[in-house]
Amino acid sequence: MEPNGIAPMLFSIGEYEARLAAVRLRMEDQGLSALIVTDPANIYYLTGYNAWSFYTPQMVFVPAQGDMILFTRQMDANGAFRTAWLPEECIVGYPESYIHRPHIHPFDWVAFALRERHLIAPAAKGCVGLEMDSHFFAPKAYRALVNAIPEWTLVDSFELVNWVRSVKSPAEIQLMHKAAVITNNAMAAAEEAIRPGARQCDIAAAITEAQISGTEEFGGDYTAIVPLLPTAESADTPHLTWSERRLRGDEAVVVELAGAYKRYHVPLNRTFLLGQPSAELSRVAEATDAGLNAMLDVIGAGVPVREVAAVWNRTIFEYGYEKDSRLGYSIGIGYPPDWGERTISIRSEDERVLAENMTFHLICGMWMDNYGYGLSESIRVTATGVETFTTYKRGLLPINS
Repeated sequence: MEPNGIAPMLFSIGEYEARLAAVRLRMEDQGLSALIVTDPANIYYLTGYNAWSFYTPQMVFVPAQGDMILFTRQMDANGAFRTAWLPEECIVGYPESYIHRPHIHPFDWVAFALRERHLIAPAAKGCVGLEMDSHFFAPKAYRALVNAIPEWTLVDSFELVNWVRSVKSPAEIQLMHKAAVITNNAMAAAEEAIRPGARQCDIAAAITEAQISGTEEFGGDYTAIVPLLPTAESADTPHLTWSERRLRGDEAVVVELAGAYKRYHVPLNRTFLLGQPSAELSRVAEATDAGLNAMLDVIGAGVPVREVAAVWNRTIFEYGYEKDSRLGYSIGIGYPPDWGERTISIRSEDERVLAENMTFHLICGMWMDNYGYGLSESIRVTATGVETFTTYKRGLLPINS
């Protein structure tokens, strides 16, 4: 398949071909004669297509042989060739009349379009994989495919493309390094904005400006998750955003954010302190810092994931703490509502083994009763150890007001 010559090539055609070959190898291993990709991160990974169109049904049809086909809304298909490298004949728009109708679905039309292209029968020779856990694959979309293509045996692909994405190419790592520069800048903007009397919404605005403006050399993307700002007593839970509430001079502010460049994300979590910490907060911060350092010391290619979790568990247990939630997850390309890849999680029951150029967000948040402490690092697994993407200082970070 030749590039259309219009879309800028973020990666070489050779890299895109290698991605497709890796996907097809996994398809063969799973007995799939075709794959339907609906996760916008996976669509981007395979085709380069990048637009805020994922709120309406769209897919990439990946046959075992032959060209991939991107199906999207007609108004979006008209411009998809500006980001997707696919030839124009492989970018197909369904009619606008199918948008938000109660009794028909765009995939009704897509199914007939596949039938017109004589792609239904070849895919019926095996199973057809669906991304059953994709945020943007609705039950109505599934029903449309079941009803329109009775010849197919539809099965869960079990995050097939996500798993191919779990090991990054050198070119992807370079993009994540650029994202990390934006991450550092955004966290510095948060630190600058956090003052007694400051409104949470103004802190979020400062973070967002830094995320999007990037640097003089390169700009930033919108991130898959908005800035998270659990504060004071509400720091006992991780995923609160912001309000117009003003900060007091005696509380901790947990900030979780990411820098994003060309859709590649590097998240970071830090805790800033207005005033003096309580003894309880100081101790949980000390334990968390020690646990993160212990994980960083053991991570490397060939290390079982469960060993990383075990080191953390042993370390914080010495301080009298336990943590039930996972300690990290694979990262890379991100679209709302999540920057995780939904594959490897750092926890005791994960049986995978780390490989070079896997990338993770190690999230060591400790959510206690009426207080909490957030700390994280985004990392790359190397042949001999680990590389942290960011350089931001750790610990309870005092704000000098």
